[in-house]
Amino acid sequence: MGRSVPDIDAIGIKAEPELAEQFRREVAQLLGRNNTSFPGAQPVSFAARHLLELQKEDYYVCEKTDGIRCLMYFARGDPDSDTPEIHYLIDRKNDYRYVPGLHFPLPDDETFQQFHVDTLVDGELVNDTYEDGTTQLKYLVFDCMVLDGQSLMHRTLDKRLAYFKEKVLKPYNAMYNKFPEEKQHRAFVVEDKSTQFSYGIEMMFREIIPKVKKIHGNDGLIFTCRSTPYKIGTDEHILKWKPPEENTIDFRMRLEFPLLEPDSEDEAEGVTEPYPDYDAMPIFHLFVLYNGGEYRHFGEMYVTPSEWENLKALQTPLDDTIVECYQDDQGRWRYLRLRDDKAECNHISTVEKVLESIRDRVTEEDLIRAAPAIKAAWKKRQAQAQAQAQEEAERRRRAMQMNGNGVKRKFEE
Repeated sequence: MGRSVPDIDAIGIKAEPELAEQFRREVAQLLGRNNTSFPGAQPVSFAARHLLELQKEDYYVCEKTDGIRCLMYFARGDPDSDTPEIHYLIDRKNDYRYVPGLHFPLPDDETFQQFHVDTLVDGELVNDTYEDGTTQLKYLVFDCMVLDGQSLMHRTLDKRLAYFKEKVLKPYNAMYNKFPEEKQHRAFVVEDKSTQFSYGIEMMFREIIPKVKKIHGNDGLIFTCRSTPYKIGTDEHILKWKPPEENTIDFRMRLEFPLLEPDSEDEAEGVTEPYPDYDAMPIFHLFVLYNGGEYRHFGEMYVTPSEWENLKALQTPLDDTIVECYQDDQGRWRYLRLRDDKAECNHISTVEKVLESIRDRVTEEDLIRAAPAIKAAWKKRQAQAQAQAQEEAERRRRAMQMNGNGVKRKFEE
């Protein structure tokens, strides 16, 4: 079944630079930070050592959707206009796109007139395609960073998601249940992303992934630690697993064409220096990012003549673009796709983690084999926490009893 990644430009209206910068400052202030860069968390690639990490800490797992990652900002509009609430999608280039027609009512408001503002959620846009050929654009939320001006970032993941479901999603669904005729006017459907305990790996592979592959595609799993806060930038506690053959790196590609020596016709036209032969196949140099915005040469991309023809047929500038590459069984970097949704290539720290994943080759079978140990460790921690809670409750009960006896004796004296 054919699937398509959503066209974010068809969904939202891109904010002009000055307005976008204003919103970046607003979001930074909402998050209590000075930096106006993209405020989303970024996962690290799954390596063999992370099998032990899943035993040491409580993680949730969800399928990695083949969609567009973006945050959604619930902003204040003009209270005296038709848009007192406005909603912007923030993509990984940190561009802001206004999406009309969204409304998120507050809980316990039977009129559905009041709404959330100063709210920031994290999710991804997907285009579900069903067996009858119909499609449905969805925004799947997998985290909630700020709700009505209150930061949730230091809460545990399950608490952050519970706040979103209860305060945002429940009244949103109630509104559309009461006014189903309004569904046709919304830009996309908002849902929470289905998550499981990390030891539910076999169910993910056997039941969930086969279903989602049919409707919006899948390219792996995401494991997120339950107990750690939401961290902007690279988060060592969000683990991105892909099948070993699908681990990729985003490079900055620069083309080097061979030089032609000027012939007599060139010289007659005044060309005396060697010049690039744009009809020939270039060398595809690959660069990665280091600190301070410095690019360093990493390697070359291997391209066959037919692949070069396909690249030219894209009819888009290729030099100095971001290109996603995989490593073939001969260790060569091969073209997968252009990443025009990204403004930057991978940093060397990310590259090193992906290379570790490629070397370790943690497979679906490895994850399924590890699930019983992950479950046993989770249940042990759970039992210990319950025993500690019971012990604390008993200690408090005894303390209250002793205080009560002391008060009673003093009264009798």
